[in-house]
Amino acid sequence: MSGIEVKNVSVVYGAGTPFEKKALDNVSIDFGSDRVVGIIGHTGSGKSTLAMLLNGLNKPTEGTVLLGGEDIWARPKEISKVRFRVGLVFQYPEYQLFEETVYKDIAFGPKNMGMDEENLDRAVRNAAKFCGIEDTMLEKSPFELSGGQKRRVAIAGVAAMDPEVLVLDEPAAGLDPAGREEIIGGLLEYRKQRKSTMLIISHSMEDIARYADYIVVLDHGKVHMQGTPAEIFHDAERLFEASLDLPQVTKLFVELKKRALAEETDVYTCKEGVRRIKAIIEKRLTGEANA
Repeated sequence: MSGIEVKNVSVVYGAGTPFEKKALDNVSIDFGSDRVVGIIGHTGSGKSTLAMLLNGLNKPTEGTVLLGGEDIWARPKEISKVRFRVGLVFQYPEYQLFEETVYKDIAFGPKNMGMDEENLDRAVRNAAKFCGIEDTMLEKSPFELSGGQKRRVAIAGVAAMDPEVLVLDEPAAGLDPAGREEIIGGLLEYRKQRKSTMLIISHSMEDIARYADYIVVLDHGKVHMQGTPAEIFHDAERLFEASLDLPQVTKLFVELKKRALAEETDVYTCKEGVRRIKAIIEKRLTGEANA
């Protein structure tokens, strides 16, 4: 699968007017291929602007967006082809449903790609399965479904195009933990089978810590931090500088470090937190026994 990257990208809205705003400022990120990248930042940090750049819905004011090593804007008349290769799911995509049936809504994108009927049917049913949509729902009107079910249909419509890169803007917004796990868990399995790249944009550091192989932190249009989860949470207190919260388990280890009870803060899952706390307790008990 092709890698995707942005090089020295800046985006300016309203250039030359009193409302001029630089949404991204000389940003360079190699998102790589065959991995899950979490993009996180406060409101207005440039997350959604970045998402639209990757999909070709927005054009950089400066810099380049590379897909498979090629500038996606090298042939502007063919930019629609990029949108099939880089699938973008906006926040609250359920408001974009419009077809008569769930099946037709999921099939809309791949049909416009020119997919033949046999492959189209397979793509629709596979995407539906991974998004938790049962076959019995396919002939229903999408407007008869619950909010969470509509979200699954909208995401399945993008996944059915089998993009090389899938960009999800707040895919779990407004969902309960079970709904979040079902949607993101299914998509992670879908991505794993296809060895594609998934970018998850979220305000939830808990989700990013749990699902991402690599994390990009944006702050006021610039890259504040980027690296593996272990690298990011090793310097966890820097996240506060970007007005971000930490996973509860990481907060715990920040406090433990302040009290000289833990040496590192690169703990971002409950499983690892339990292991480290057991080690701390055992160390203290051993020390007391030898005293």
